[in-house]
Amino acid sequence: MRPILFIDRDGTIVSETEDEFVDQIEKLHFLPDVLYYLRKIQQESNFLLVLVSNQDGLGTEGHQEKRFYPIHNLIMRTLTSQGIHFDKVHIDEHYESSDHENRKPEIGMLSAYLKENYDIAKSYVIGDRKTDMELADHLGCQGIHISKEKNQGVALVTTSWKEVYEFLVVNSRKSKVIRKTNETDISIELNLDGTGQTDISTGLHFF
Repeated sequence: MRPILFIDRDGTIVSETEDEFVDQIEKLHFLPDVLYYLRKIQQESNFLLVLVSNQDGLGTEGHQEKRFYPIHNLIMRTLTSQGIHFDKVHIDEHYESSDHENRKPEIGMLSAYLKENYDIAKSYVIGDRKTDMELADHLGCQGIHISKEKNQGVALVTTSWKEVYEFLVVNSRKSKVIRKTNETDISIELNLDGTGQTDISTGLHFF
């Protein structure tokens, strides 16, 4: 079963704006290193990428689709050009006051993933808001909070996509196994991303 990265857009892939609308080319700025490390995550892991974004009032006069989608499509084309491919894009247009089941942190848009053959327990929501971390809790997965503020109860809090990559990929390629019996006491640590150096001690000079 494949795990999933449910990734927020604004504040996570591209910088948040003061008015919270990335609807002009001048407002579009990718977070530092996000393209490089998100590509490495996809290349070096088994995670499926799913974009999940709240866009308050999308389709209304205050948040017009004709202004939103050209910039959104540019973002997605840029990601694709860098070898980053999202399996699905989920965008919800409801306001917070609507309490709609599709708006994060509710899981209406994502409920199908819970019914299909995915490893939700090993999946993550990556986002910059408290609602993203609440979404992780509602889905039954873990949260990676893109923030400078401390947040208890999540897997990682960081503003660095390098740290996200190391947490998801590098650290996951380390393993430690301990086996004790009446005759033996064996401890093995393996790092697939190490330098190739080994340190072996059996306690028996013969070996």
